[in-house]
Amino acid sequence: MHPHANVGAHAAPPTARRQKARTTTGIVAVLAAAALGGCALTPKGAKEEQARLSAAGEKYQKPFEQRTLPEIPAEPMWRDVLHRAFMANGELEASYFEWKAAYERIDIAAAWPNSNIALGYSYALGPGQMKTFDRMTFSGGIDSMKNLSFPTKVAQAGKVALDETRASGERFRAAKFDLQRRVLAAWADYSFLAEQARIQADQVTLTRAAFDTARSRVQAGGMQADLLRASVSLSTAEDALRTTGAELTASSATLNGLLARDPDAPLSAPRNTQEPRPLPSDDSFLLAAAVEQNPELAALSHGVEGRSDALERARQEWIPDINPFVSFTGGIAQIVGASVVLPTTIMQIEGGIREADAMLKASDAMLRQSKREKTATFVATLVLLRDAERQTVLFERTVVPATEQLVTTVRQRYSAGSATYLDLLDAQRTLLESRLVVARARTTREIRLAELEALMGADIETLGSVPAASPSRTPPK
Repeated sequence: MHPHANVGAHAAPPTARRQKARTTTGIVAVLAAAALGGCALTPKGAKEEQARLSAAGEKYQKPFEQRTLPEIPAEPMWRDVLHRAFMANGELEASYFEWKAAYERIDIAAAWPNSNIALGYSYALGPGQMKTFDRMTFSGGIDSMKNLSFPTKVAQAGKVALDETRASGERFRAAKFDLQRRVLAAWADYSFLAEQARIQADQVTLTRAAFDTARSRVQAGGMQADLLRASVSLSTAEDALRTTGAELTASSATLNGLLARDPDAPLSAPRNTQEPRPLPSDDSFLLAAAVEQNPELAALSHGVEGRSDALERARQEWIPDINPFVSFTGGIAQIVGASVVLPTTIMQIEGGIREADAMLKASDAMLRQSKREKTATFVATLVLLRDAERQTVLFERTVVPATEQLVTTVRQRYSAGSATYLDLLDAQRTLLESRLVVARARTTREIRLAELEALMGADIETLGSVPAASPSRTPPK
């Protein structure tokens, strides 16, 4: 229990008692009004954080049931599904309100006075000819259950709360880009499955044509084994197409879940492979942007600032608290004084300082390690993306055209009887695999690009200061 040093000033003149009583009553009233009204020692930067919060939360002002969500068009693009996800996704909305709750805690931490006002009344009993009013004692002061903190302590606590709010804002930004990554990756997978289904449908058509040709040759005296192989190949191709159709339906349900839609809601995949989004060709520029803007690193950085401010707040426990009070007894005496709460819990204060210092060092170490890991992850992701670009260019410009020519040549030879059915089947399979490699490489590239955006905490379209290279037109360096 803290010792209190009480300092009081007494005055009990018999004259003008009622006037003095009214004066003292006014002092109590002012003190109570200050406590009831209160103020907040808001730290610098809180208004800017409030502006960011308000701008990000415009779409969450109405209850979810009253919002008008964007509809998905008949032939959606990636921007359509992403916009819908931002407006409808519950996880992102929850992250926003966690940020908002953190902001509201600034006023809680920075509120001053931080203690309630305690009002007292007593009536003196006993013999004598004292007036009733003179037997009454009225008092007002700080609630003894909680000391009135020195203003610098409250202001410092507000800084700690602001640091946590900024970190929460960065976590909201991280949640936004994580949702963007998941939606774009799911859309890329969905688009790939649709392209794979189209390729497999072409393969079924080719295989059925080869089956018809083999059947005609058997009727003319050809080998029965070719017809059997053609039948097995056709059944396998049709089964693969049905499997891809099931995967396409499952992928659509998953994507609809991210968009807050019914699992079986209609969702058309792109009819043709969309043009890849351009990416700046300067990898060092991208790496610098990732380290500078990564939302998780920014959140950790604000966490370090918060730990530093918390350490300073722990050190301020050495500052005494002062609890003022006033009282008067009828028109006889008026008292104005204060209780000084001396910081004598030395072990607790020093332990709190050491704890805050240890937490600061832990946060600093976590930030340092996270920077290294995020940098390594970014470099690894960028390497895989550039490799997908290289593979796309290679197969689109060289392998696929050569394989198409090979299929045409073998089909002509097969019709002329100079090539076997196995030759035609191998050529067709090679073409299918080549087209799938292109589709898969494009999909990998878009998924890696979404991961890069999440690591950078920025949209690629906003990084326009560096010339961009399209993988379908310019070979990567």
